Amino acid sequence: MDRRSFLRTTALGGGAAAATTLAAPAYAQGKRKLTMVSSWGRGLAGVGDAAEHVAAAINDMSDGSLTIEYKAAGELVGAFEVFDAVTSGQADMYHAADYYFVSQHPGFAFFTGVPYGMTATEMHNWYYHGTGRAHHDSLGEIFGLKSFLAGNTGTQAGGWFRKEINGPEDFNGLKFRMPGLGGKALGHLGASIQNLPGSEVYQALASGAIDGTEWIGPWADEKAGFQEITKFFYTAGFHEPAAGLSLATNLDVFNSLTPAQQKIIEAASGYTNSWSLSQYLNNNGAALERLKAGGVKVLEFPDSVWDAFGGASQKVYDEFMGDDLFKAIFDDYSKSMRESSGWLSVSTGAYTAQRDRVMG
Repeated sequence: MDRRSFLRTTALGGGAAAATTLAAPAYAQGKRKLTMVSSWGRGLAGVGDAAEHVAAAINDMSDGSLTIEYKAAGELVGAFEVFDAVTSGQADMYHAADYYFVSQHPGFAFFTGVPYGMTATEMHNWYYHGTGRAHHDSLGEIFGLKSFLAGNTGTQAGGWFRKEINGPEDFNGLKFRMPGLGGKALGHLGASIQNLPGSEVYQALASGAIDGTEWIGPWADEKAGFQEITKFFYTAGFHEPAAGLSLATNLDVFNSLTPAQQKIIEAASGYTNSWSLSQYLNNNGAALERLKAGGVKVLEFPDSVWDAFGGASQKVYDEFMGDDLFKAIFDDYSKSMRESSGWLSVSTGAYTAQRDRVMG
């Protein structure tokens, strides 16, 4: 029995039983209707846009061969239930941030964002021209998924706080919303980490259930309304230097599609990946200026905090190095990041520094 079969009949629990109660996919003259669930509330700026964009792109590109029925979080399953829904066959595909599923395997974090990890450019280098996509496929084989990157937020902000952060000790006891390995790192600094769906974060912050939150960046955060609650905003975070979003299809469903239909899903995902990143980068600058004008105090963490983030992040990585697949992904990811950044720092980095100095 291979790992995929083992996990589907044991670790994934009742998924196989649940799948037997579901109707077979609809076939009509080669046409397929697939249900997509997502981790995003309907209309959630950026992430929700990416999910709807990839669904629409598949529909348009397939010329009726594929119809994607999009279900936002809560419309069929909850935000964090989409993984199980697709692996069990309750839904055909999901759009989400794969680091929500590190409890399934910590390697999923690399396809969203990891502490002190890759920028969007570096991530795309690794994924499309390095080993990234192959590792995504390896994880998919275990859990019965075929996944593609289908969105990116760019560098995420450090988040919103009720008070200024002057040193690492200020995280001790802080109730903070942060998923993925970044959240695990903050836990090493004494923070009480909350993993909440995006649609629940505003209410949790407003009610005092959490003391602070990271979300995405100026534009999406402004849309969420966090500036109505607190005015302390940190612009750079250690946790997600480029947050990738994934479109994952049940592997049996994917394999049952025609080669053309499979390619359409891949192409629509790649198109959405670029479109999504540009959406954030196009909107963040103006949104930041509006936040400033509205009285938001824009801050950067002091070096002592960055150093503490680094030490805590290394502890998290060390915890998972005993897993062979995690270590293989980490090693390839780190190698690609070093190689990409080595050139980018002396080319793009040097150029933008001089451009800003000369042109103002």
